[in-house]
Amino acid sequence: MQFTTLSGLLEGFHAARILVLGDVMLDRFVYGSVERISPEAPIPVVNVDRIMDMPGGAANVARNIAALGARAILLGVVGDDLAALDLTTQLAASPTIEPHLIADASRPTSVKTRYVADGQQVMRADRESRTPLAPAVERRVLDDYIAALRDADAVVLSDYAKGVLSDSMARAAIDAARSAGKTVIVDPKAKNLVRYRGASILTPNRLELQQAYGGECVTDDEIAAAAMSMMGQDVCDVMVVTRGKDGMSIICRDRAAVHLPTSARQVFDVSGAGDTVVATLSLGLAAGGDVVQACTLANMAAGLVVGKRGTATVTSGEVVAALAPLGGRADPQKIFAVENALQLARSWRDQGLKIAFTNGCFDLLHPGHISLLEQARRSADRLIVGLNADLSIRRLKGPDRPVQGEVARATVLAAVKSVDAVVIFAEDTPLRLIEVLEPDVLVKGADYTVETVVGAEWVLARGGRVLLADLLPGHSTTATVKRAGSSDA
Repeated sequence: MQFTTLSGLLEGFHAARILVLGDVMLDRFVYGSVERISPEAPIPVVNVDRIMDMPGGAANVARNIAALGARAILLGVVGDDLAALDLTTQLAASPTIEPHLIADASRPTSVKTRYVADGQQVMRADRESRTPLAPAVERRVLDDYIAALRDADAVVLSDYAKGVLSDSMARAAIDAARSAGKTVIVDPKAKNLVRYRGASILTPNRLELQQAYGGECVTDDEIAAAAMSMMGQDVCDVMVVTRGKDGMSIICRDRAAVHLPTSARQVFDVSGAGDTVVATLSLGLAAGGDVVQACTLANMAAGLVVGKRGTATVTSGEVVAALAPLGGRADPQKIFAVENALQLARSWRDQGLKIAFTNGCFDLLHPGHISLLEQARRSADRLIVGLNADLSIRRLKGPDRPVQGEVARATVLAAVKSVDAVVIFAEDTPLRLIEVLEPDVLVKGADYTVETVVGAEWVLARGGRVLLADLLPGHSTTATVKRAGSSDA
């Protein structure tokens, strides 16, 4: 699989819009430590340090789509409770998620509470309803779904068996999408996969496929045979089976099965990994890739997300950095994930080299940018550029920016001679990146003051310096975008 083909697909994520229908929930993580056993029962006592909430289930699929630089339309049902308010607030932080959540006071918002002590999950408590939606609520959801189909490039049905995707809803959603010519990817939960008949792609895990098939599903041949048996019942056109440490299998009707080895280097938390798979798979297909190419990206994204804690996401920049070894170029790729950039910075520092750091959106690279980068590079032996991810730019500048996706922007920056490394960050500011990389020189334009440069105080405290680079008059991205918009009109 060529690096250029896969990175080209990642660039196409920026323009995609995915419709997600399913069971939304709130994932709550209670972190602490265990120092004793309860005198009341033989159970550990968790001393709570912090509590973290994040979107889960179908909402996490949408969150992954947004983190990968695309747009998501999210449909689901919540209760009339504080958890629903919390979930809505969390989703509002992603401007490229368009939520349509119907409140139903007769059922609670689904909440999964995981207790994690000393890095180990010790218990999970669920608050939920598994009953099907009331007919009136189901009708409202389906009406919203049909109205949103027109603007979607693909559809994901995220079934966590919490009542939204009943037999009737699943049937109606699949039929409507196929009639509209949309690819339908189903992440199933039901033991009877026939209820999803007509789906384009099903993504069961190995155990789910085994339960539906009724026979062993361990080896490559057993997985392929079980999937072909299901497809013989017209359940779907393609089956993508996630197999944990054994990777992923892609079984199609008209070609030999493809088995991808896992790309995970370390596994901290598998929470939400399936959501990452369906999100990336849907975007790979929407960007024009075939199912094997899309699954290759999905497999890499899943390998990255299980190396993070909690219900995490990945960015397309992290995926393209993971793809770098496939490039086959004589010169090393310049786009790095944070962990790899940290190793690179340490190796430079061991060689006695000074490191400069600057950051920005670099949406439309212009002479002003080139001047700043050259000044930054002259201030040290190596230059690392922190690049705002698509999601953070949309939070800062609105839903119509950036003009170019993060992979395209990173690729252009990496081609600049004065740049030695590019790291994409998803936060609104580069402070965490600065603290991790520990640059000797922090560079921003002269339109800032030292006091207003993020991270300046930290760099100065370590004995580094802040450089305010001279600006090249007459150049700005905002002005360029405005001129382009005027000329189009």
